[in-house]
Formats: sequence, C-alpha cells, structure tokens
Amino acid sequence: MSAPTAPAFAVADLLGLVALGELLAFERMAADARLAPELRRRAALGEMAAAEVANYRRLADRLTALEVVPQDAMAPYVEAVQAYHDSTEPRDWAEAVTKAYVGDAITDDFLCEVAAALDEPDRQLVLDVLHESRYAEFAAAEIRIAIDADPRVAHRLSMWARRLVGEALSQASRVAAADRGALTALIAQGERMNVEALLRQLTAAHTERMTAAGLNN
Repeated sequence: MSAPTAPAFAVADLLGLVALGELLAFERMAADARLAPELRRRAALGEMAAAEVANYRRLADRLTALEVVPQDAMAPYVEAVQAYHDSTEPRDWAEAVTKAYVGDAITDDFLCEVAAALDEPDRQLVLDVLHESRYAEFAAAEIRIAIDADPRVAHRLSMWARRLVGEALSQASRVAAADRGALTALIAQGERMNVEALLRQLTAAHTERMTAAGLNN
C-alpha cells in the first residue's frame, strides 16, 4: 500500500514557512555582515545572504506553480518567526555566528524531518534548501576562532546557545499556534514521526553540534 499523500494545504503551508525562513535569513545575514571584524568575513556572509535569496526564489516559484501566492503562504507565520529573531538579536560577531550555527540549525533539523512526509519534488526542494552547509561550517569555524583567541568566550557563547534553543522551542509553539494544521498533518503522515523520538534526535544533533564548535551543553 502506498503512503498517503500530504494534503495540498499542508504542502503549501510548509513551503511558505520555509520560504519565510529563507527570506528572513537573507535579511539577518546582510545585517550581521556589518558585525564582521574584517572585510573577508563580511564578504563571505554577503555571498551566503545572496544564496538565501536564491533559495527563497526557488520556494516562491514552486508555490506559484502550485497556484499559491507566496506572500499568502508566508503570512500566517510572520509574527511568530519575527518574534524569535527580535528576541535573539546578537550583540556582536561571535553571538551572530552562534545564532546561525545553533539556533537556526535546530529549526532546520525539525523542518527536514517534517519535510520527509512530502511527495516529490517538494521533499527534495525543502531538503536542498535546508541542507546548505556552507554557513554552518563557516559559523562553526568562527566560533572556534573566537574561543581560541579568548577561552572565556566559550562560557558566554554556551549560555547564549542555550537561550537560543529555548527561544527556538518557544518559536515552535508560536508557529504551531499560527499554523492551520499543516505541520500536524505532515507529522501524522511521517512513518518515523514519533514526537518523543524526534525530540531525542533533535537533542542529540544539537549536543553533537555544540561539541564540534567547542561549546558546552
């Protein structure tokens, strides 16, 4: 028996949520680039911001092909997602790259798991967009450089990372409240989507990510 197809509204809503994330990621990277300590890093972040715009364009084009206005698909989530970014404004370069490395990654991990319930080509589109690793690798390297320069920074960034995760989980609750049932519908479709198991998986990935960057859990 073939797996049930995800409801059309759920596909559009998830694509809208991911598209909004890409659009806000562009805005944030462009702003964070001004915190960079020198031009090489500033240019690197600017290039990555451009890639986020390209990702947004792919998602918006797919929504249009599904006869969904991209702005309409994104609109229910704007307040909730913007609230997360407003409450986690980095104070310096080290906090900016830690936010990208830790805060964004746990959200991307969750969305990738939800996207597993989509049919093609939407599943692969979301996975392609969220599996862009250049920024994560760049951010992790910058965190290690900051810690090597001043080991005391590790404690501050570890505390910041814990706050980011807490805010990300709160954001998930706000997104669920704004959602029309899309994420619930997709989770129900997934063969591996036991909520407790998913949380354990997300936590394990977060722990591994923190260790790799030299941060304490």
